[in-house]
Amino acid sequence: MSQKYYVYVLRSKKDKKLYTGQTNNLERRISEHNNGKVRSTSHRKPFELVLSETCETRTEARWRERFLKSAWGKKKLKSSLKY
Repeated sequence: MSQKYYVYVLRSKKDKKLYTGQTNNLERRISEHNNGKVRSTSHRKPFELVLSETCETRTEARWRERFLKSAWGKKKLKSSLKY
């Protein structure tokens, strides 16, 4: 049984900005964001999950995260979320 990895996008309920990340435990990671345990997002909590994708490998998840953080990826993401 292989480990799954997830790419996720959160929307801050405070400032409506998006945060993109990747993890091997999606529920734990969202909880960490909402409980202020992630330094880069602690001032923007609470968050809601707006997108998650499953990847077979960590490398695949990292590439997908990198794409979603790029200018082209952000544009596609925002248009798909009607943001």
